[in-house]
Amino acid sequence: MRKFTLLIFICLVQFSFAQRKGYWQQKVDYKMEIDMKESSYQYDGKMKLKYTNNSGQSLNKVYFHLYFNAFQPGSMMDYRLRNISDPDKRMVTNIGTKENPKLISRITELKPDQIGYQKITSLKQNGTDVNYKVDGTILEVTLAKPIKSGKTATFDMVWNAQVPEQIRRSGRNSKDGVEFSMAQWYPKMAEFDPEGWHLDEYVGREFFAPFGNFDVTININKDYVIGASGQLQNPNNVKGYVTNPTIKENNGKVSWNFKATNIHDFVFAADKNFVVDHGKSKHGVDIYLVYKNDKSGSSWKEAMPYALGFFDYNSEHFGEYPWKTYSIIEGGDGGMEYGTATLISGNRNLESLVGTIFHEAAHSWYQQLFGINETYNEWFDEGFTSYVEQMALLNVYEKLKVIPSNPNPDAYRGYIALALSGKEEPASLLADYYNTNYGYSLEAYYKGQVLAIQLGYIIGNENLEKTFLKFYDIWKFKHPSGNDFKRVAEEVSGINLKWYFNLFLNTTRKIDYAVDNVSNNTVTIANKSDFAMPIDVLVEYTDGTKELFYIPLREMRGEKPAENLVEYQGAKRTVLEDWFWTKPTYDFKVSKDIKEVSIDPTKRLADVNPENNVFTK
Repeated sequence: MRKFTLLIFICLVQFSFAQRKGYWQQKVDYKMEIDMKESSYQYDGKMKLKYTNNSGQSLNKVYFHLYFNAFQPGSMMDYRLRNISDPDKRMVTNIGTKENPKLISRITELKPDQIGYQKITSLKQNGTDVNYKVDGTILEVTLAKPIKSGKTATFDMVWNAQVPEQIRRSGRNSKDGVEFSMAQWYPKMAEFDPEGWHLDEYVGREFFAPFGNFDVTININKDYVIGASGQLQNPNNVKGYVTNPTIKENNGKVSWNFKATNIHDFVFAADKNFVVDHGKSKHGVDIYLVYKNDKSGSSWKEAMPYALGFFDYNSEHFGEYPWKTYSIIEGGDGGMEYGTATLISGNRNLESLVGTIFHEAAHSWYQQLFGINETYNEWFDEGFTSYVEQMALLNVYEKLKVIPSNPNPDAYRGYIALALSGKEEPASLLADYYNTNYGYSLEAYYKGQVLAIQLGYIIGNENLEKTFLKFYDIWKFKHPSGNDFKRVAEEVSGINLKWYFNLFLNTTRKIDYAVDNVSNNTVTIANKSDFAMPIDVLVEYTDGTKELFYIPLREMRGEKPAENLVEYQGAKRTVLEDWFWTKPTYDFKVSKDIKEVSIDPTKRLADVNPENNVFTK
């Protein structure tokens, strides 16, 4: 380690492993009771919400999200579907032909008895009526009395709602035939943080909300079975969870009561043909599979061992799962994560079902445990979740004895295709504002995953693993940003990472290195792009020996430790002088005759033109 590296590391340690100074977050506690009107797909709701203001300032207004209002003709979601070049196929209807498609928004076609809505009929603050107005999917509330910092206000709300036709995530009568997929079903308090109020209209992306506790009672016909967030408080009095329950009905209805602690979203689904499977992981998590007892049920019956293995693996490698339960519920239109639960569509083979379970359950860390702002940190949410999913697939589902140095080459191929397509936009863009769904999807799921894998290339895979666990210790049950993850990685590794996160997230610059020349025992490496990186160069000599040359990047102000990877086995490691981004080429000499030179044989460097990364004599 160089002297300047040690000095930087000592400076970092003084502030090591702490939240940023002045951090605060709001808190909510929901107590809700809803009365389902199954035949009309409507329900009445009552809510008592305690809202604690920890911001350091008084609040004169608060805001709620009314997500069901998006499923109405003329909504912002409707117009987005009409005008984006590649709308989500689940949300449009083709009224043309296969050869000449004409796609129209399914929301446009909804009739009054098919739309979604949430209508507030009464709202009080500490017993006093307040003024409010609805603007699209946002409810603006002018408070009767400001909520001072450190104080808690209680809101009593009464509303009625209609469950929309299943179009996106929530709704009735899904493609699988699930009757109620109840996501984004309640008026949800908007997030207020140091950036201010987050008042994003619902146009199809994802969510951001404060942490809190939920106590939810659902009154529904006695023949239904429910899967939901949290712990069921009365399993002996409802269908599905115990053998021979004592059903306590009232006028043909049963009350289901669920409680959840420290989550930021609550979901449930209900159907008369649901069955419930239960298992407990080695780490003590109760896993529930709630699915329709039909032709898709066979895959669900086989999925439990993999679900249990997933939670054990993740608890050991990304931080202990902190809740007591997790429910995997058939419903929705694909897969979507919520607090201690997920909705996943059925009619899948086992591999597809397990992969989706792993992805949505991985969100229990990257989004649910860390309340990530999905409205503009989509790379952090979906990308890191995809990385966790892939590591679990290799270890738990495929049970590989040796995990590849690059665990997901497909993510690299997807990202590089996007980078060369002309449709890439900066990954720091607000998620709703991408010009194409193609660009958003590859940016969030692939480029975000590449960022994590390539971070292991920069700081070393062992430091990456330590970063994930240290990040968990510091930021669980809080709202970290991508920069907070960067800071933990810097503190763990002693390496400056500002250049990497800035260029990879805030620009569309690409990485392109080449073995430019090999002659007279001198190797020349060229940076043919405007994105500088540290470089691993493996040289194989004609006598059969190997040497790994590591070229740090000056901006790192530090060095990656040696890695025990299969591609580097038997190779002597030589650390060279650092390279800097203003210099386009780098020369180094070797002492033997060269047979082959290759840049990054681990394939973790996201080089958009890898064909020129190998020289063979």
